[in-house]
Amino acid sequence: MNNNFLLADQAKAQIASGTYDRKLARWYGVTGSALVSYRKRLISAIDRFTEIYGDRPLRVFSVSGRTELGGNHTDHQCGRVLAGGISLDLIAVAAPNDTTEIQVYSEGFSETRISVTETEIIPEECGSTAALIRGTAARFAQLGRPVGGFAAYITSDVLAGSGMSSSAAFEVMIGTICNDFFADAAFSQAELAIIAQYAENIYFGKPCGLMDQMACALGGVAAIDFEDPAAPRWEQIRLDLAKEGYALCIIDTGADHADLTDEYAAVPAEMRSVAVMLGKQYLRETEESAFWKKLPELRKACGDRAVLRAMHFYSENARAAEQASALRNGRFSDYLALVNASGRSSEAHLQNITPAGSTAHQDVAVALALCEKLLDGKGAYRVHGGGFAGTVQAYVPIGKAESFRQEIDCVLGAGACHVLQIRACGADALWDEQEGAE
Repeated sequence: MNNNFLLADQAKAQIASGTYDRKLARWYGVTGSALVSYRKRLISAIDRFTEIYGDRPLRVFSVSGRTELGGNHTDHQCGRVLAGGISLDLIAVAAPNDTTEIQVYSEGFSETRISVTETEIIPEECGSTAALIRGTAARFAQLGRPVGGFAAYITSDVLAGSGMSSSAAFEVMIGTICNDFFADAAFSQAELAIIAQYAENIYFGKPCGLMDQMACALGGVAAIDFEDPAAPRWEQIRLDLAKEGYALCIIDTGADHADLTDEYAAVPAEMRSVAVMLGKQYLRETEESAFWKKLPELRKACGDRAVLRAMHFYSENARAAEQASALRNGRFSDYLALVNASGRSSEAHLQNITPAGSTAHQDVAVALALCEKLLDGKGAYRVHGGGFAGTVQAYVPIGKAESFRQEIDCVLGAGACHVLQIRACGADALWDEQEGAE
């Protein structure tokens, strides 16, 4: 077990004095007086932990949310994606409790408790927080690193339902605590992402891919190839947006996700209908040349929207690889051009901007039009994540970021535009034995 714990008063004093400012700068992409609010947030979390669980030696952890940078609706076809950790995160204050029970209190929710001695799947827990915690504990035990009990208070500023993967960040957080407390940090960040995916797939009951967990765990930018979903290939790429002169803005369009299940389900279903006509299960397994040769037949059998969505997959899958290459080789202007191309393809071919039949309310389309107007040919913008509702992503020159935010908020409502940075580091502890106070 990691022995580098601090009592609450000692931890708060060091945070308040700026001892960990260099670490916080890596987490949040800001320095100086801008770190004051982050120090206060950490101190408040420690206070809340002690209110709930008492004053005991503790540790503080952070796991970021994520943003999809490329590969819009490619992952479910075994395609390529590009995702990044962001400066919105989950904070956990945690301590071993010398029992066999994991106690997790997430801000805004009731406490969840599970016994680490009961690692079998409980069908009634499917889709619950308890399932994610139990699945993580079970996987650690299966890998030869059984965990003990601990108490944790978790607070998050990752926007729920925004495509920033608050659930994946939570899964990675539980694994990060277990790894630190009970496994001597034996598992890498990538391995923690795979453990998180296991908990969500097997115990929670959602057959997710690995993109969200990997981006939350690794930080930076993760280029992931799902050609073999059981063994995805990935590469971590560093991106310093501030150095490039841009801020990343995520815009909450205000659209409601309710009643959109059929819209979301139709995208993979229609893509797969084209793949089946080409003799495969997923579009990634097909030859694009065969698609174009059979286009008249495919239009008749699958419909025009399906073939347009397949066209999007072929171009977007290649584009995700090109985006990774552009970042890897320092060609940021080329990267921005590819972001814009991704947005155009999603709008024209994937058609995940406006729900079918919706004319009075076209929230995502309005947000995209605002970005086009305000950016005036500079930067880039695109639909973010699933589409139809949710969020839009924009790369805004740093000098225009504040005015851009104000203009967006004026139209879409206060707090609609969130100015972020790509997070430099992945799942992390505020202090550790090797580093000590920074």
